[in-house]
Amino acid sequence: QAQLVQSGGGLVQPGGSLRLSCAASRFTLEDHTIGWFRQAPGKEREAVSCISSDRTTYYAGSVKGRFTISRDNAKNTVYLQMNSLKPEDTAVYYCAASPRNSYDYWGQGTQVTVSS
Repeated sequence: QAQLVQSGGGLVQPGGSLRLSCAASRFTLEDHTIGWFRQAPGKEREAVSCISSDRTTYYAGSVKGRFTISRDNAKNTVYLQMNSLKPEDTAVYYCAASPRNSYDYWGQGTQVTVSS
C-alpha cells in the first residue's frame, strides 16, 4: 500500500532548528508535488510549503526565509528544514503528495513544539 512516512519533529527552544522528513513507500515521489501542512490546536490546517516535480517552491508568508523545502529523488524523500523557530510554529505537521490536482497521499503527522 502506497504511503508517506514522516520523521523528525519534537521539542525545540525558540530560535532553534528542526528537520522534517517525508519518505514515500511503494510509489515514486519524483513526479509528485509534495506539500507540507500544519495544524495547531483550535486552528484550521494551513499550507506551509510545497515543491513541484520541477523543484518550483512555495512558502507561506509566515515561514518564508526561515523554512526550506527540498527533495532528494534518489532517496524518494522530501525534507522541510525549519530554522529560527517560533512558538507560533507549534503544530502537527503533515506532508502530502499530489500526482496531479489533489493531495492523494498523506503522512501520519508529526508534532513540532517550540517552547522554552
